[in-house]
Amino acid sequence: MTMGEQSVRSRSRTRVLVRTLAAVLLVGGGSVWTARSGIGIQDLQAQLQHHPAAPALFLALHAVFSLLFLPRAVMAMAAGLIFGLWWGLLWAAAGSLLGAATGFLLSRYLTGGMIELDEGTRFGQVLQRVERGGWRAVAMLRLIPVVPHSAANYLLGLTSLSFGSYAMGSLLGQLPMTVAFVQFGAAGTALLAGRPDWLQPTLVGAAMLAASALLPKLAARSEPDSRA
Repeated sequence: MTMGEQSVRSRSRTRVLVRTLAAVLLVGGGSVWTARSGIGIQDLQAQLQHHPAAPALFLALHAVFSLLFLPRAVMAMAAGLIFGLWWGLLWAAAGSLLGAATGFLLSRYLTGGMIELDEGTRFGQVLQRVERGGWRAVAMLRLIPVVPHSAANYLLGLTSLSFGSYAMGSLLGQLPMTVAFVQFGAAGTALLAGRPDWLQPTLVGAAMLAASALLPKLAARSEPDSRA
């Protein structure tokens, strides 16, 4: 195993550890808060789901998280914890797409062509392949766990990729991870409410995480060998 491969695996393990720790802190903090406030998690969900400002505030925070390189997994878990499974999936997917679009458009229109992609570098070559591959390549890039979400937003904004292809690829590529962490948030809701149905969303979330890790490898194997 080369030093580069070891570094990639180390970063991947670190990101998984950070996400797991974020999940524990989010659920633990929610438990402490609800216990001290005396407000049940189901009552809180009912209030937020019917409050007209709650979705807009969540979407705005999601965009800020994306711009500041903060993990979007935290927002997906918060969506599942606060809004429940189905509403959480809706708002988490919308927020993920909004954050991706914001970074992409800021990079594209604020740089004004001042930054040129160096095709001789590794990043430049990757971006050129994504540019040629369209929305499918964007979706595969989103599934790679070692590629930071926010960095990809800014870098893809430097390409000539169409916004439609970028948006579709981002939505589809981010969806498995979004579903996984919303499921974890929903499992946290069940735990906080003292319900026994926390196991199913936990297993579904774990399955989606596994799928998001396997899909890029399967796609790479299905591609023809460029050296042939």
